[in-house]
Amino acid sequence: CPTAREGEGREGAVRAGGARRGGSARRSSERPGPCARPGRAAKLKLKELESCLQQVDTFESPKLLLEQYATRPHIAARMLYTIHNTFDDIENKTIADLGCGCGMLSIGSAMLGAGFCVGLDIDADALEIFNSNIEDFELTNVNMVQCDICSLSESMSDTFDTVIMNPPFGTKHNKGIDMIFLKTALQMAKTAVYSLHKTSTRQHIQKKAAEWEVKMEVLAGTPAQEV
Repeated sequence: CPTAREGEGREGAVRAGGARRGGSARRSSERPGPCARPGRAAKLKLKELESCLQQVDTFESPKLLLEQYATRPHIAARMLYTIHNTFDDIENKTIADLGCGCGMLSIGSAMLGAGFCVGLDIDADALEIFNSNIEDFELTNVNMVQCDICSLSESMSDTFDTVIMNPPFGTKHNKGIDMIFLKTALQMAKTAVYSLHKTSTRQHIQKKAAEWEVKMEVLAGTPAQEV
């Protein structure tokens, strides 16, 4: 079984086994050179990774119905750096990013040396921004799929080494969608799932993990360290 590791809030993490449309993207400044250099990715330091992720274009007008809250570069960098350096679950691994939005976590994984990363999202506008980010950073180990995470085929089971995500919490609409994302992620992952969740849902997630017979580890409060 894959392991599930969780963080607190939008700002913590759980570990468990082109042209824009109508101004939909926030345009970033010019990309710093190191971010787009093939072969250097896995050697990025934490501060360099965060600096690179600050250049990722994100939503200008997020769709509240889809709970589109971009993962902040500060949080994404620390989450990914911990996954990479503490658990070795990124470099040369196949990665799935569920509800990827504009690709913050996917792009960060690619920069840390992922073998291949696939972002999955239901929103075509978000994926258009994601695609532009891929082109801007000159990444060749990232792709994307437009799909409904809640309706993925069972053929996707055990497809990826690692699944990462910042799922919708279901606090505005679609109550329980965070657990649907988590269960789907666990089915897709061979090794581990890393997911951001609200602190207030921790006991519920722990209960679900026990119900699904999955080992869960809370990573919140574990600072990323430079190596």
